[in-house]
Amino acid sequence: MFNYESNLGKAYTERLPTLGQTIARCISLFGGKRLYGVGGDFAANLIGALEPYLELCPSSNEMHAGFSACAQAETEGMGFCLTTYTVGSLPCVSAAALAMTESLPVVFISGAPGEQEVGSLAIHHTVHARAAWRTQYDNALEAFAALGMKAERLQGQRNDGQPNMAGESFLQLLHYAWQHRQPVFIEVPRDQVFSKTQALQLPDSPSQLGCGSQLLAGSSLIADEIRRRLSQAQKPVLFIGDGVKHNPRLRDLIIAFSEKHNIPFATSWFAKGLFDEFEPRCLGAYNGVFSDNFSREYIEQHADYVMDVASSIYAQDTNTAFATGSHFIEAFANKTVLKGTALQEQDLVELFETLLTMTLPVYESTLPEQRGASVPLADTDKLDFHNLASVMNVLQQHDANPYLYLPEVGNSYFASYSLKTRLGEAGRGWLTNPWYGAMGTTLPYARHCAKLVQEQQLNERVVVITGDGGLHFQANELIEMQKDRTAVIIIYMRNNIFHLGKSGDGPIYYCNDPAFDIHKLIAAYGGESAHCQTVGEFKQVFNQYVEQNSGLKLIEIPADPDEQYQCREIRLLNMYIKAKNGDARSLQQWQALT
Repeated sequence: MFNYESNLGKAYTERLPTLGQTIARCISLFGGKRLYGVGGDFAANLIGALEPYLELCPSSNEMHAGFSACAQAETEGMGFCLTTYTVGSLPCVSAAALAMTESLPVVFISGAPGEQEVGSLAIHHTVHARAAWRTQYDNALEAFAALGMKAERLQGQRNDGQPNMAGESFLQLLHYAWQHRQPVFIEVPRDQVFSKTQALQLPDSPSQLGCGSQLLAGSSLIADEIRRRLSQAQKPVLFIGDGVKHNPRLRDLIIAFSEKHNIPFATSWFAKGLFDEFEPRCLGAYNGVFSDNFSREYIEQHADYVMDVASSIYAQDTNTAFATGSHFIEAFANKTVLKGTALQEQDLVELFETLLTMTLPVYESTLPEQRGASVPLADTDKLDFHNLASVMNVLQQHDANPYLYLPEVGNSYFASYSLKTRLGEAGRGWLTNPWYGAMGTTLPYARHCAKLVQEQQLNERVVVITGDGGLHFQANELIEMQKDRTAVIIIYMRNNIFHLGKSGDGPIYYCNDPAFDIHKLIAAYGGESAHCQTVGEFKQVFNQYVEQNSGLKLIEIPADPDEQYQCREIRLLNMYIKAKNGDARSLQQWQALT
């Protein structure tokens, strides 16, 4: 029995919510409508408390729940994942690492033993070695904290007559994730879910919680320097990094600036999919020697001033042409580097707001004609990685429905950089985990994106591009797509091996068996599938699936590992990987190239 009423009065006591109610209200404040997760004993009270207020979406396993929450953060600003204690939360560590790498505000919530259960007994779900000298209740907290993220367990009442502070602690952790774009891990003792917590006066939006004052000064001075350089330039270029990924306001300001002064813009590889590449001023994604589009010619042969906006604080080899020295912008002298070092990129927001008020030149930049298909596209041609992007670009050019591409890590990922994206209402045309290396994320990502499209009745078509190795990592998530009744098109590039970086012929490289029948698998999940070998067959089937826009669809394409059927990016990357692994011939070729 708690003495709330005798200590704080009846009126206040009647107003006190439970911790579960406060958790639901806080999640809603940050835009959360659903949580992805897997049920479990220590999470049962949380599930019961949240179900009346939020959609709890089951996933095929906890890791996939975490990946779906990552996609939720990418598209909606915050992601939420719910699991049980240790046996459920620890499998989410891979997704948490992805969230750390991609700066995604994902909230990993785990049920935990009740405070009354914590003692000298090693209860079930604790990670406890037989010879341990102490009970180990904090293993999950320590595992997530080891990734560099905030990891806390909420605490219950500590004073008789005083409700606990757990609700406010939960709010502060969510605010931290939102404010800093970082994941957090929160354990909730199961005996606290229905306990009373302090009443919170929540605002209408997270921004009203306070984001910290903008303490940096000198935006006008930086703007003056940019004006001086622009006045001397003939062909300036905006080079935009992934720092704008979760800042719609900054993205809108940059586009307005580009439009007002007719300045072309390119993105880094990690920022692909944030802008409409059918926009006349868009040069596409640029990455030195790996770029095979017209942006490379324009940037390297014509640009005389570069505004490098919101690229990473630390240089990353993937984003700088794998440190080949071929990334023109990296070594270009006449540039202004604007990293965005203030919270929520407020320094860049303020700077572009200032630039938009200034009188600056309007340029007559004549961009080179954008190439369509880089290879012949006769209907009888074999379809493979070497021409997949060209075919998709032709289809997208003639289709008003934007394709939201989700390429899997591997050949599919690197081939996708030649895709030309049309931006739709979801705000992303290409969504993946850029070279974090976590194969097996596209179906959980696609699952969330398809739910978003379905829920908001958007006009996107969700298109997964994956190899057979990547699909086998995650095929169990197909059951959730079947239950969701959403629309997803999977382009399944089948070569039966892990081809990217393959340096031998050992059994370990073979991910599939020729006898495997993907069509029976898709039929079992209530889907429809086709086998296509030529450009014409693929175009016909893909257009049909786009028009139907319902259910699970898969197009199997036999992919030939022969180099002539690899796109340029894949050929270069395979050469790079083999060179790094000490292959003499590849090292010689790589050095000659770069």
